[in-house]
Amino acid sequence: MDLNFDLYMTDVVNQARNEIEAAGYEQLTTAEEVDSVLQQDGTTLVMVNSVCGCAGGIARPAAAHALHYDNLPDRLVTVFAGQDKEATQQARDYFEGYAPSSPSFALIKDGKITKMVERHQIEGHEVMDVINQLQSLFDTYCEEK
Repeated sequence: MDLNFDLYMTDVVNQARNEIEAAGYEQLTTAEEVDSVLQQDGTTLVMVNSVCGCAGGIARPAAAHALHYDNLPDRLVTVFAGQDKEATQQARDYFEGYAPSSPSFALIKDGKITKMVERHQIEGHEVMDVINQLQSLFDTYCEEK
């Protein structure tokens, strides 16, 4: 592999990780971490992060801005598709009835999937559309903080 490409991709991945972490999401990098969080009672928003353009231009900004709201999940976590493969696969095991999709968001309540915002609902849409989708999930499944 080209060393310059590897360094570039490392920078892109690190930037994507830092953006979502700065927004308040905890990174889950192992299957055990995923189970530990997603099996808890309450609500958890899982962002399946990626390096694609719609993740950086739409999904991560929506993930951050959707949190300026009264109703919020109990926990905010992220797994990174293509990077933390074990954690991502473990999280997807909770997304019963949904095909693998990244970027995407899953709202888990008491260990069970309630609803997902899939890639096709993100890619080609405005950031505000995705924020509205997430906040609608928060209104339906989460309590006011």
